[in-house]
Amino acid sequence: MTAPKPLPAVTPNTWTFLRDPMIAPTGFREYDARWKYPDEINLPGMTALGLGIGSQMHARGVEPVIVVANDYRDYSLSIKNALIIGLIQAGIHVRDIGNAVSPMAYFSQFHLDAPAVAMVTASHNPNGWTGVKMGFQRPLTHGPEEMSELRDMVLNGDTQERPGGRYERVDGIREAYLDDLVGDFRMSRKLKVVCATGNGTAAAFAPELFERIGVEVVPSHNRLDYTFPHYNPNPEAMEMLHDMSASVLASGADFALGFDGDGDRCGVVDDEGEEIFADKVGVIMARDLARIYPGSTIVADVKSTGLFASDPELKKYGIKADYWKTGHSYMKRRVHELGALAGFEKSGHYFLAGEIGRGYDCAMRVAVEICKLMDRNPDMKMSDLRKALPRTWSMPTLSPWCADTDKYQVLERIVARLVARYEAGGTLGGRKIADVVTVNGARVILDNGGWGLVRASSNTPNLVVVCESPESEAELRAIFADLDAEIRTEPLVGDYDQSF
Repeated sequence: MTAPKPLPAVTPNTWTFLRDPMIAPTGFREYDARWKYPDEINLPGMTALGLGIGSQMHARGVEPVIVVANDYRDYSLSIKNALIIGLIQAGIHVRDIGNAVSPMAYFSQFHLDAPAVAMVTASHNPNGWTGVKMGFQRPLTHGPEEMSELRDMVLNGDTQERPGGRYERVDGIREAYLDDLVGDFRMSRKLKVVCATGNGTAAAFAPELFERIGVEVVPSHNRLDYTFPHYNPNPEAMEMLHDMSASVLASGADFALGFDGDGDRCGVVDDEGEEIFADKVGVIMARDLARIYPGSTIVADVKSTGLFASDPELKKYGIKADYWKTGHSYMKRRVHELGALAGFEKSGHYFLAGEIGRGYDCAMRVAVEICKLMDRNPDMKMSDLRKALPRTWSMPTLSPWCADTDKYQVLERIVARLVARYEAGGTLGGRKIADVVTVNGARVILDNGGWGLVRASSNTPNLVVVCESPESEAELRAIFADLDAEIRTEPLVGDYDQSF
């Protein structure tokens, strides 16, 4: 396959911008597509992408039927319609389910028996971004191989129009999705939960979901508003977590659950107002599930706590931990390949499989399962479950700026230096380095189980930095300081998005 080449030069506010495709190649990322709109892609570009997705379906022998949906942003419908034109040009039967959270689109693949999905969403990115999450094999979504192939087909014009394309509007999927989530479960204990949606798409789902299972809802920014007047809905961001904490303390709620812009990520704050990072929530859930499904395999991403492997409670029930690449497509595939019970990401993606879920990331499913967990533990508060975990000191995910065109080369140099430090018997944060795992960036593991990670963000122009210590806050900051010093040798790395 020839190397990708840029499309003819098109710039905003020109005659050709309203006629010809403009697509920044950097928007084709490791496991989905993300662009700033309209700076990096225009509507004809989205049509070209639709033609590419349809052509890729034909090339891979996929039945030409696809579910499409869009999140709740003021420009998402226009973008979806432009994508649909391209899919129909490619001879694809488009089944449009309308406004949705991403997991509702994934659910509809099963509900409608459709092989493919294309969800128009900027996910948790702020307004001004758009993109597509797509997949041809439920419950999986595109990974690097499929994304590279799609990029080359679109940018090289290696696409083909075919007859037979048609459009169908499908109603009723929201109701079917909620029915599937609720099933016959009803709470047997009283539970009061802050439902935080940041005015995003999940506001059309989560409050009703809680009410249907018998949970008292404390609303938090549950009015749909695509301007996001309070904060960008991202439950990994401290701004949203702090707001959730304030709501819990003001209302006396049992805990808070927060959802991102397309409803596939969930954040948790306990009854004491403490933010529980999603990987620790994963350990709490894994402990509960271990008693029901002993001997299971749990997949965790490389950003996650070491407790998945070291927790005595998980070991007691024979839980096997597998650390894998960060990214929803990577994690879905790994859970699927291993037949794992679940997968957990520090970013708040949870992949519940087996008898619990279908293996795709669904924050609404996680919300129901957390409520079930609390129902199975009627004498426990969320803070009790948090305090029952072995103590570790961890930090929020930090993201220093690094351009998409530079970040992988920068990361390669940083990883090489960290591996060399390990091979020379070096230390990080005053601790001897025991190993460096390079499956996704570099996770530097220390002799006491502490660790520091640096990797490239798959979705934004950033590196990603996370650290954890089993000893103290001081050691955590020492690990971060040494890792940051290594990163700061690269002049192309900019400021962090937040501090801790």
